[in-house]
Order: sequence, then structure tokens, then C-alpha cells
Amino acid sequence: MEQTADYAGRNSGIDLLRGFSILLVVLHHIGLRIPLKKTLLADVLPVSLLRALNFNGYEAVFIFFVISGFLITRHVLLRDGALARIDLRGFYARRFSRIVPCLLLLVAVLSVLHWLGVGDYVIKREGQSLPRAIVAALGFHLNWYEGVTGYLPGNWDVLWSLSIEEVFYLVFPLVCLLARRTWILVPMLIVLALSLPWTRAALADNEIWQEKAYLPGMAAIATGVLGALLAQRWRRMPHGVIWLLCAMGMLGLYLVMVQGAWLWHLIHHGYMLVLTGAALCLVLASHGAARSDGHRALRGFGWLRSWGRLSYEIYLTHMFVVFAAVRLYKAIEGDAALGFLWYLPTLPLCWLLGRWVERHVSTPAERWLRGRMLAVPAESVTAAA
Repeated sequence: MEQTADYAGRNSGIDLLRGFSILLVVLHHIGLRIPLKKTLLADVLPVSLLRALNFNGYEAVFIFFVISGFLITRHVLLRDGALARIDLRGFYARRFSRIVPCLLLLVAVLSVLHWLGVGDYVIKREGQSLPRAIVAALGFHLNWYEGVTGYLPGNWDVLWSLSIEEVFYLVFPLVCLLARRTWILVPMLIVLALSLPWTRAALADNEIWQEKAYLPGMAAIATGVLGALLAQRWRRMPHGVIWLLCAMGMLGLYLVMVQGAWLWHLIHHGYMLVLTGAALCLVLASHGAARSDGHRALRGFGWLRSWGRLSYEIYLTHMFVVFAAVRLYKAIEGDAALGFLWYLPTLPLCWLLGRWVERHVSTPAERWLRGRMLAVPAESVTAAA
């Protein structure tokens, strides 16, 4: 456990990437309602940049998938030595204690808001109901439920990615134990990772399910798992390789997020492989840098790293702030040209709410649960992803 804590504490690069990703998610959900391209910023900044800031939330979630696959696999390797020796009880206990407390609180709050009839929180689409949404959220199939019935209100909708991730981690340890050999497991992971463009393309008749189906998301997670296995063998990474991976990752993200229309025209659903490949390059570069001598975190980005450390809490709660800000913006008939100003209080308030939840809910609950399920000292508890 000490190795895991030490590794996580030095992994400032991955925290930075997580912070970048959660910031894009929040900007996306604000931008759907107050687009930057309709503000005065369009007079001074390229519209392509403003679109990139507002409309890459979905791509950011896939970056999260890659990071999650890498970190959780990395921690298993540090704790248990090999995937074939994974401790099932410990693995599931850690996932449960990390995920469930905040999830239960969110579902409870959303249920109360629905019963009170608060706008933006009422489930009213035909074929949907509150009991069924609760079952879908807690049963990790909310993505499937939306694919069948349509979008749920925004605070419920964010749980689609959690459904994919947790189903993967319910099955993954069992597959590791059954495969028993890395040379058997790796080809399976490679096939899954490379299947991403085809599994998305095969679902073109249902736009929601195409975006939120299990296999595309699991393909991105598998990419991160492969990265962790590679990192285990690649003990020391030359500085030149680190810089090359960083450059390739940044170029890939630029092509997907800024030149997405051109990339789509060129390779269609293959652009998602560019995205997950770029994310993997940046994750490996961050890992290599963290293990190199004289590594120092980039100055001036501590605020973004803090977003990364709070990414789970911010992801689950940011829509409360977004909905409140947008309702106020509409109530006072805010000027669209000055819409960018509404981002200034909304973003720090999203961080503050996430920080409050982390301090008063997720960390205390995680420590309490792990202390009882794993009998580990409270001070040794650290979040895996």
C-alpha cells in the first residue's frame, strides 16, 4: 500500500491530465447552454478554439477511461505483483468504498429533487420513471437505460460513464484469474482496445447507445490496462522517449479536439483510436517522468492538478452548479455576448462543491469502509482513480 500511495503522490502529470479532462467536461455542459462562440470572445479568439473548449466533453470521458484503466491496473500490479494474483476481495472492496458513498448520496439527492418537482431534475420523459432510473444508476446500466428510453436529466446522465467503468471492473479481475498468463490476457486486451471504431460504427442506428455503449468505453479502459502492463516492463524511460510520447499525445489531442471535423472526414470512427492512443501516450509520458530522477511538477498548474484529484467528486456534482448558473442567467435575461462571464464564477464553484464532497463525504466514507472491509489503517487510504 505504501508503494501505491507513493506512486500516486508523485504522479502529478496524470493528475494534470485528469484535471484537463474534467475541466473539458464542465466546459462542455456549460457550453451546451451558454456557448462561447456566441460571446464577445469570438471576436478575439478563433471559433475553432472556442468550439474545442465547449464540445469535447465526450472525448474527455474517454481520456478518463484510459487513465482509469492505467491507474487501477498499476495499483494492482504494485499491490499483488501480477494480474494473475489479483486479490478479489481487496479489489472489489477498494472499488466499492471509492464509488458507492458518493453515488448513493447523489441518487438520494436527485430523488428528493424529483419528488419536490424542482426544474431540471424531474424525470418526465415517456417510458422513464424515478424507480427505474434508481435501479439503472445503482445497477450500472444507466447507459443502456438511456439508450432504450432517451436522455435523463443532466445530473442523472453523467452516470452513464460510471456504468461502463464499473461493469468492466466487475468482470476484469475474474478474467485475469481465469487467463492466469499475461500472454493470454494481452491479446484479448489488444483486440478489445482496437475494436473501438468498429463497435461505435456498428451502433449508428441509435445515437445515444452509440455514444454510451459498453464495448467502446471498455475498449478505452483496455488501452489503459495495456499501458500499465507496458509500464511494468519499461522500468526506466529515456528522457527523449518521454518527450516524444508527450509530443505525440499532444498532437493527437489537438487533431481530435481542434481538427475533429477534418479527422472525421479522413478516418471516420478511427478518430477515437487517435484519441485513446494520444491519451495513452500522455499517461505513459507522465509515468516515465514521475519515475525519472529530478522530476518536478510543472509550476503554475497546481490548480489544474487539484481539479484532477477531485475529478470524481466534481464529475458527479458539477451539474448542480451548472443548472443553477444557467437558470440565473436566463432569469435575468443575460446578454449572450457577455455569456463568457458566467463561466468565471461557475468553474470555481464546481471545484468548491467537489472539494466539499471530497472532504466531508467521499474521503471519510472511504476510510471508514476500507478500515472495516480491509482492516487497513485510516491514514493509509488513498484513492486509486
